[in-house]
Amino acid sequence: MALLALAACAPSTAPASGGGDEKTGTLRVWLYDEPNRAPKDKVVAEAIKEFTASRPDVKVEVTHVPTTPARHEKFKGAFNDPASAPDVAEFGNTDLAEYAAAGGFAEIDLTGLDVSPEQVESVTVDGKTYGLPWFIGVRALYYRTDVFEELGLKPPTSIGELTETARTIRKKKPDLYGIAVGGEYTYGSLPFLWSGGGEITSLDSPGSRKGVKAYTDLMTDEICPPQACASLTGGKTVELFASGKAAMGILGNFSRSAVEAGAAAGKWAVVPVPGFDKGSYAPVFAGGNNLGVMKSAKHRTLALEFVKLLGGKAYQAKMYDAMGNIPTLTAAREELAAKDAFVRPFLDGVAKGTKFVPLDPAWVKIDNGKVIPTMLQKVATKKATVEEATTEAAAAVKTAFGQ
Repeated sequence: MALLALAACAPSTAPASGGGDEKTGTLRVWLYDEPNRAPKDKVVAEAIKEFTASRPDVKVEVTHVPTTPARHEKFKGAFNDPASAPDVAEFGNTDLAEYAAAGGFAEIDLTGLDVSPEQVESVTVDGKTYGLPWFIGVRALYYRTDVFEELGLKPPTSIGELTETARTIRKKKPDLYGIAVGGEYTYGSLPFLWSGGGEITSLDSPGSRKGVKAYTDLMTDEICPPQACASLTGGKTVELFASGKAAMGILGNFSRSAVEAGAAAGKWAVVPVPGFDKGSYAPVFAGGNNLGVMKSAKHRTLALEFVKLLGGKAYQAKMYDAMGNIPTLTAAREELAAKDAFVRPFLDGVAKGTKFVPLDPAWVKIDNGKVIPTMLQKVATKKATVEEATTEAAAAVKTAFGQ
């Protein structure tokens, strides 16, 4: 049913101009050039072999594009020059609004797919769906089981407990950060913002300020010294936890291999990021990547068929085994949870509800302009009060939206 629904949308995705529906030749595919992508390449090669086995007149050519900000220019070039554009492309869901505004991707009908409403929303702009969600990237709270056992601590079930637990660990083990948090870690701070009832579009609201204060309260000498932590990115917080220098960290499911490769290997566990209310979960950012069909695709039907194969249940499961990417299809996630306990806290967080960045080209300006990191850093380093920093950030957000 799901595959038929996706395939059936082929006629509706014909580009208004340009493009075509050739049934033979080379299908051009853009995929992200990620660190340690060899396992991913192996899965993609397997999908290509299956795809071309029944299509002897078709070849699949994969080109890797950067995940850095340079990707925006790469895609912009493809949108403006269809001759250089691929048929299929992987793209991050935070880039969707920008690419949709540019008119670069064709619509895809997801009717019949067992994708959660939140995931459908992450590929939808103005009621139009522009891709198949390929995998979810979510974060949870990693903690050192050996440290917690030694100190007689239990995993925190609220933000208040998280703060006190981190302070206790730092006091009893001054060589450790109670929790690794970063002033440049936007996606680590958002659960606090959202749990307080705040939003990116209203950073000066009472709820947002509550969340900002709770997050920046972790960047103190008693937990994570601001002189070191105010400049930490998400990647650096992963390094701190993995290297055994922090007792807790807000890390993604995709950080598992990095943690297991470090000093913390075998001495950690995961729980959902707690919210303000005891026993609650904070909404986490539902990151991830999608597979889309370019509006200028020369092989429209073939492109859709390849997307539904690589983005289908079987290959989503293979991608988890290869890269730790959480499937977007509900059935694939349920099978995964039954065989791998590690993923349960992440799925529990997803089940309780996730949030997303504004689906608007303005988000790229906000993100590239480091509006949220600047706000967090000013508070953590006491260059501004919570009220002053959030007021300034809220004004920058409004400017980005042209308000």
